[in-house]
Amino acid sequence: MPQKGEIMDSYEQYEKECKRIRKDNEEILANLEKWLSNKKLSKKTINKHCSNVDFYINDFLLYEDAIEAADGTKEISMFLGYWFIRKAMWASKTAIKENAASLKKFYQFMLERGKISKESFEDLKVTIKEEMPEWLATMERYDDPDIEDPEEIWRI
Repeated sequence: MPQKGEIMDSYEQYEKECKRIRKDNEEILANLEKWLSNKKLSKKTINKHCSNVDFYINDFLLYEDAIEAADGTKEISMFLGYWFIRKAMWASKTAIKENAASLKKFYQFMLERGKISKESFEDLKVTIKEEMPEWLATMERYDDPDIEDPEEIWRI
């Protein structure tokens, strides 16, 4: 069992890693904004995509572990199928779809920058396509006032 000092050291290390990653993420988001702007998207659409990606890379990916944005492609299912539904007060079917679109654009950007592999990007797209119906159904069950048992919502 870890001792109190070891726990503090690992928490301090986690905080240090998160701080470094957040700093890197600032630059990534600035470059994403430029990339989206070059795609001739409206300022409103660019802001929406950047906001969605910011939430994913600075809140979700750093929530329990210090995961870098480039390593986040495998986390999409946990994010959109569970965490987002529970943690984002604005979660809705529309918000899930919007976040999926934003994350696809983000990881397309990361692919073009050589930060992720083509295989990782393809896997992300397949996951979104195949799991979207279940994420939307979970959102519907979560919002249903007649369903009180978490096992029914999450199909545990």
